[in-house]
Amino acid sequence: MSLGTLYSTKRNDGSPLRHVDWVTVIIYLLMVLAGAISIYAASYDFDNASIFSFDEFSGKQLRWVGLSLFLGLVLLLVDWRVYETYAWPIYIILAVLLAATPLLAHDIKGSLSWIKIGPMSIQPAEFGKFATALALAKLFSGYNFHLNAKPINYVKALVIILLPVVLILAQKETGSALVYLSLFFVLYREGMSGMVLLGALVSVIIFVVTVKFTETGPLGLPTGEFIVYLLIMTVMSGMLWINCRRHNLARNITLGFIAVVAGTMLLSEFTGTDLPGQWIFIGAIGAACVYCLFELMHDYTHKLMVTIGTAAAALAFMFSVSVVFNHVLEPHQQMRIKVALGIEEDLRGVGYNVNQSKIAIGSGGLAGKGFLQGTQTKLKFVPEQHTDFIYCTIGEEEGFIGSVAVLALFLALILRVISIAERQPTVFGRVYAYCVASYFIFHFCINIGMVIGLCPVIGIPLPFFSYGGSSLWGFTILLFILLRIDAARRERHGGRS
Repeated sequence: MSLGTLYSTKRNDGSPLRHVDWVTVIIYLLMVLAGAISIYAASYDFDNASIFSFDEFSGKQLRWVGLSLFLGLVLLLVDWRVYETYAWPIYIILAVLLAATPLLAHDIKGSLSWIKIGPMSIQPAEFGKFATALALAKLFSGYNFHLNAKPINYVKALVIILLPVVLILAQKETGSALVYLSLFFVLYREGMSGMVLLGALVSVIIFVVTVKFTETGPLGLPTGEFIVYLLIMTVMSGMLWINCRRHNLARNITLGFIAVVAGTMLLSEFTGTDLPGQWIFIGAIGAACVYCLFELMHDYTHKLMVTIGTAAAALAFMFSVSVVFNHVLEPHQQMRIKVALGIEEDLRGVGYNVNQSKIAIGSGGLAGKGFLQGTQTKLKFVPEQHTDFIYCTIGEEEGFIGSVAVLALFLALILRVISIAERQPTVFGRVYAYCVASYFIFHFCINIGMVIGLCPVIGIPLPFFSYGGSSLWGFTILLFILLRIDAARRERHGGRS
């Protein structure tokens, strides 16, 4: 062995802590510290003002923080190969635990997601996140595995993602289940067509428009339904032009749509009667699909089939929205969506939390009312202000400046995780890192969105800020496993980034 090789070996030996991305660790420490302080402010009791009291939420959270730091250190000292080697057993164990949770849990506000162990309770759904991320990363790192190579590969990935979703829905925890759907962004990064994300976006728009605009509009149709028909026509023409690159076909169908819509509305205006707009528009879209099928006979391309399928699926989804909304969703879920869309206010019921939260944030102004000086917070106007609605406490007491500082911390963490993902030399490391990024992005966007009234309230905690040991431990495990995998990359490359 040469002296150079010996020196390199000695340099790479030793504690993995030497190669940890300490910038990410510092961001993590700042967030958990700010979270503990915010919980103290949200639950501040004039009769017992000690932040360290274990009788208060702040003291309990500090205890969880201390245990999380110890847990993070242990995760960094474990050989990184353990996470890849035991990814499947970990996933199976967590899946079994999720399946058993409804049988073991006590009903807490209608939820069966908490298991009591001695003096504390844990929520397995929070730990299922890292297990699912490891399993997905293990799948993608398999020999010669490529997502688009065979349809069965999509099935395998979907089973890994959707299994915990189904098990958590059985616990009546819709919010926690939806978090796992963020992993579809990982599939997109690994080769899934962007048309799938376009389909998801169009579905959300169709749902919102159909539910929100129910008043009678043009041609006697509900305004929302009329808008959806125009949207389907626009998307179909756009897909033919951009995705299929069949410009002549796109032009002809677009002109046909314009003629049908304009002609129908003008004829209805002149005759003073409402023509059967629903059937006319369905017929126009159907005729466009038949035209595309005719083109397939001359020049087959699967992209034309995708266009036809998208139009048909969009129509079917539009007609299913009212059924799902009125007969599948629970009344309180319907009301939350109506409040978020501005259809209903219900300031004394479902909309109370969001309304008080917006009042608290708005009252903070530029610099805030000052630490422990928030009136909305101190008088307990906002329920769950130390958990899901912790951000309103920050907005009231620290104002716009403090709110933006929290947003900046999350942006820094997310960008750092994405940066770590892109520099991974292995598929396992890259996929796991993007799973972590997806979870953080989803929690961050949905929590802030529901606190300021942009999203329905679905019980999503703000990572490292909201009170809760399971949440803090779950996110700590997610992040520190990633840091250990990244440290191994540096070890293999002699400590270089």
